[in-house]
Amino acid sequence: MALAVTTRSHLSVLRALVALAAVVLYFSGAVADARVLLTLDDFGAVGDGIANDTQAFVNAWTAACGSEQQAVLAVPAAKAYRIWPVQLAGPCKKKLKLLIAGTIVAPASPDEWAGRDPMKWLYIYGVDGLSVSGGGTIDGAGQEWWARSCKRKKTQPCNTRSPPRAVHFEECRGVSVQGVTLQNGQQFHLSFTRCRDVKANFLRVVAPADSPNTDGIHLNDTSHVQIMDNLISTGDDCVSMVGNCSDIRVRDISCGPGHGISIGSLGKNRTTDRIQNVRVDTCLLTNTTNGVRIKSWQGGMGFAHDLRFESVVMKNVSNPIIIDQYYCDQPTPCANQTEAVEVRKVEFVDVRGTSATAQAIKIACSDAVPCRELELRNVNLTLEGGGAASASCYKAFGKAAGTVVPGSCLARHDS
Repeated sequence: MALAVTTRSHLSVLRALVALAAVVLYFSGAVADARVLLTLDDFGAVGDGIANDTQAFVNAWTAACGSEQQAVLAVPAAKAYRIWPVQLAGPCKKKLKLLIAGTIVAPASPDEWAGRDPMKWLYIYGVDGLSVSGGGTIDGAGQEWWARSCKRKKTQPCNTRSPPRAVHFEECRGVSVQGVTLQNGQQFHLSFTRCRDVKANFLRVVAPADSPNTDGIHLNDTSHVQIMDNLISTGDDCVSMVGNCSDIRVRDISCGPGHGISIGSLGKNRTTDRIQNVRVDTCLLTNTTNGVRIKSWQGGMGFAHDLRFESVVMKNVSNPIIIDQYYCDQPTPCANQTEAVEVRKVEFVDVRGTSATAQAIKIACSDAVPCRELELRNVNLTLEGGGAASASCYKAFGKAAGTVVPGSCLARHDS
């Protein structure tokens, strides 16, 4: 009996020690992960969609960015905070989360940018480890910008300058934007310049089909990017990339209306651009003016290498597959030039659906710098409403594999 009592006593002590250890571990972990929650309302924001809440937003950001603990900066639900152009700068002391549950909305009139940088609205510079989430909305209120644009308004006076980019990250690393709605951007909805390690996932990006230059997600000089599980319906490219971009993954995108998924334009004004290691797969494009596109200006330099477009479905897309080394987006004709951005090692694999135009495949490459190592594999594109589409190639070299409809126009060898 004494042995049994002693054993039970030891078991009780052991259980107590285990429980105490669990409590110690829990609280030590809690201390390690301690975070501070700040809201815009804590800093005097009104959130009625009318009052100017810009200073409250700036003050809240400053406090969160300077916090010794990891901070969560919350935009409360069921409220709309009208924010004038701001710069949210780093570096911050700890990783920061911007939790947007409500709405951030821009001032409606372009006149409010008088004396401010006309290219910026929500501008985030030099911030590493920032996470944006929360299920809320960022509204660029771009309607008046579009109405004044020379691209829409054909009579003078009209606005020739570029409108603001709605949410623009520059010189940032480890940025994540997930689970929010971006709508009615003045120009690009979400853009990254000279950034690295970027995630832009589970987003809803929407603007009218006739809203000019309202790209969904735009990359410039940015690398190691994941763009996945997004619904993008705008007046321009759903996803676009220019400058020097590498290691880009675009996957599970519903795109349309809009201008499709674009690499370029590259080489404008004789610049040198380098795009490489881009993978676009499992995308649905509906009623877009282009499908998957590579576009460059004559006179440009650099290259677009190692690009793969796979498992893409087109529905009533005007130019399902297009490579254009003669891109010219200006009112006067562009001068012929010999230099060109080199396009090499591009694969179109398992691309199917319907074309809204007779030519489903258009590949127009440079005389001096032809496109090489192109591949069409298991491509099936027919006319919307029935019938056969055609393919057109110029200075385009590569191979076809599997079933290719319309028949491949790629030349096997340089002449």
